[in-house]
Amino acid sequence: MEASLMADLQRFLQDRCLSVLNLPQKGRSLFTTRDIRPGEVILSQNPYICVPNNTSSESRCDGCFKTNNLKKCSGCQVVWYCGSSCQKSEWKLHRHECKALTRLEKEKRKFVTPTIRLMVKLFIKRNLQNEKVLLITTTDNYSLVEALVSHMSEIDEQQMLLYAQMANLVNLILQFPSVDLREIAENFSKFSCNAHSICDSELRPQGIGLFPLVSIINHSCSPNAVLVFEEQMAVVRAMGNISKDSEITISYIETAGSTLTRQKSLKEQYLFHCQCARCNNVGKPHDIEESAILEGYRCSNEKCTGFLLRDPEEKGFVCQKCLLLRSKEEVKKLASDLKTVSEKAPASPSAENKQAAIELYKTMEKLQVKLYHSFSITLMRTREKLLKMLMDLEIWREALNYCRLIVPVYQSMSTSS
Repeated sequence: MEASLMADLQRFLQDRCLSVLNLPQKGRSLFTTRDIRPGEVILSQNPYICVPNNTSSESRCDGCFKTNNLKKCSGCQVVWYCGSSCQKSEWKLHRHECKALTRLEKEKRKFVTPTIRLMVKLFIKRNLQNEKVLLITTTDNYSLVEALVSHMSEIDEQQMLLYAQMANLVNLILQFPSVDLREIAENFSKFSCNAHSICDSELRPQGIGLFPLVSIINHSCSPNAVLVFEEQMAVVRAMGNISKDSEITISYIETAGSTLTRQKSLKEQYLFHCQCARCNNVGKPHDIEESAILEGYRCSNEKCTGFLLRDPEEKGFVCQKCLLLRSKEEVKKLASDLKTVSEKAPASPSAENKQAAIELYKTMEKLQVKLYHSFSITLMRTREKLLKMLMDLEIWREALNYCRLIVPVYQSMSTSS
């Protein structure tokens, strides 16, 4: 990043009692220069670029991400709008994207995924800002994108080939002589590590966006802040009291999982090995217990709340509280029955099939209660699915009962973190 823009950014952050420091093995990191109270907004940013998650079954307005009263752009036949207001707000950028997409054969336009569109819009916006058609500001400029980490050296050959193919399609759409294929591929790698899913208040993904300022914030499996969205704006709020001179951290992944599960997820998607305080406990007694509770089996004694570890003699699993042995055969039988039922359960049940889906998920839940620990992540996910379906059908009393089962699991995880 240019020195003048970096200085502007530091001033912008100083006005908000924040600063950026470079830490060994972590790179740029965001720190607070004052005490922060729970719930306070630490930082907010509108996306540098964003696109809705349009699929063959559902489309969203390019301006507001709503799904009602949509009309397709008459030019490119790819983008949708809910009305003239959103169309006008997007027109400075979309008029150039529209021309580019129109040059593409109609058959090839179906390959223009949200990620491809995000890249096309990125380079169009960069050019428009360079030509002073669009305003450059401290928090809305391509230099912030250039400063993002790509991890290109850690990408395997297969992934590199995929990025190269995607870069060729973007180049075909844009036809900009100044755009380098390697730069496009590198930006795809940056998207993989830095782009965020824009979610609604119920955490349902609606689109993807690039928020380069928010991307400065590092990951922790025991974060002190949370990233939420107010429409398309990314808002970082404090989860508890944060002391002056502390690093601000958020979680990039679902923190409900064993250390090994979290580490695997972070390495595969974000290409780094987490060394937060929680991950540094790997293999220690508390970590072993937490992993066994979140991802392991329950004691055969229904009244016992103990967690199970594998029997040294390979006969099964031993409860660490009451020392009762649970045989491998019993576990295998329940797991097999559960698999049979789960294969019938729809991932996204239609409105007319929701009641039948509820019954299937309840059968799954009964088997999971017999198999897994009461604080198991798998059991919690099934109950969350049931909660969502019951709320959709406005069966409020039963939905409340599931809330009462789910909340203690989250409370136990926040305590253990």
